[in-house]
Parts: sequence; C-alpha cells; structure tokens
Amino acid sequence: MNAAGAVATAHQITIWGLFWQADLLVKLVMVLLLVASVWCWAIIIEKLMRIRRLNAQADAFEESFWSGGSLDALYDRIGKRPEDPMSATFAAGMREWRHAADRGLGAPMKTSLQQRVERVMSVTIGREMARAERYMTLLASVGSTAPFIGLFGTVWGIMNSFTSIAASNNTSLAVVAPGIAEALFATAMGLLAAIPAVIAYNKFSTDLSRYADRLETFAGEFAAILSRHLEERGAA
Repeated sequence: MNAAGAVATAHQITIWGLFWQADLLVKLVMVLLLVASVWCWAIIIEKLMRIRRLNAQADAFEESFWSGGSLDALYDRIGKRPEDPMSATFAAGMREWRHAADRGLGAPMKTSLQQRVERVMSVTIGREMARAERYMTLLASVGSTAPFIGLFGTVWGIMNSFTSIAASNNTSLAVVAPGIAEALFATAMGLLAAIPAVIAYNKFSTDLSRYADRLETFAGEFAAILSRHLEERGAA
C-alpha cells in the first residue's frame, strides 16, 4: 500500500471520524456548535408549546369575558392567580378599578382613573410579553453567529491541512481530502445550528407580535368598557 492509500485508510470519512481526527480547537468549535444547536432546539420546542398554550388560554378567557357574565365574578374567580397574560391584564385593570371604587369615585378620581387603568394594563402587558419572549435573544444570537463560528473552525482546520501538506510534501487528494473534510464539517455544524434558529426566531417573533397586538386590543376594549361604566355612574 502506498503512502497516499495509508493516509486515506487512517482517516475515516464518517461523522465520528471527522470529529475525532480533527484538531483540538476544531473539536471545541464543533462541541460548542452542537451544544448551541441542542439548546436552540429545546427553546424551539418550548416556544412552540408555550405560544400554542397562550393562544388557547386567551381563547378560553375571552369566551368567559364576553359571555355576558359579571366582570366582578370573573375577577373574583381568577384575580388572585391569573394563569395567562390576558387574564393577568384583566386582573391588573380590574384591581385598579376596584381600588378606586373602594375609595369613592369623586370627580378628580374619575378624571385620572381611566389613565391609571390603561397604564397598569400596559405595564402588565409589557411584563408578560417579556416573559413570553425569554430566550428569543439567544435564538437570534445563534442564528447570526453560528455560521461564523463554524467558519472559524473551517479556516483553522484548512490551515492545519496545508501545514500537513507542506510537511509531507505530498499533494495527493488522498492526503488533502480528509483534513479539508474535517474543516468543512465545522461549517456544516454552524449552518445546522444557525438555520433552525433563524427560521424559529422569525416565526416566533411574528407569533408573539400578533399575541401582543391581541393583548393590546383586549386592553383597549376593556378600558372602553370601564370608561362606559364611569360615564354611567357620572350620569347617575
């Protein structure tokens, strides 16, 4: 067997072979990208389930809210422990309304109550959306940086391959191919981590934006209902 054949035999062109025969720094890059990919997939699965659950809970709450029942009874049932952002928004507004009602709705109180209710609900929406958007920054970071991290591993691996070629004075494809394959495998892993992260980030950003609009719409409708109650009490 000639030298080129021996080198080709020594290098196994398999996933595990490409990993174990790579340079230490390239191995670290591959491990980092693998961990990032696994973490991203965990976030993707969690976000898929969470957004689906949030929409289902919002549907159930809106059905109860618009059923024609008493808002006070609804608040007594869910006010202390709201289970989703929409019910938390309702509870925050209703809590401020009741607090003002307990102190008496004088003329100065009525003027500022509407603004306070809207502000409290807006703050609640912001807080709840911050929780729902948790780890979105990580998806964006992996999607934007993983290809470059993989490319760094590729460049380093190719540099090592050229160094080995120069040391052996052999430019046979059997000598060059294994080292180049190991280097390119790092780029492949970078893309493997980045592509799902970018797709998921774009999808979840759109879904969460729609959900935030849904909360804002509900808060506006609820504020209008409370405003009507204020006008009715003023007229009375």
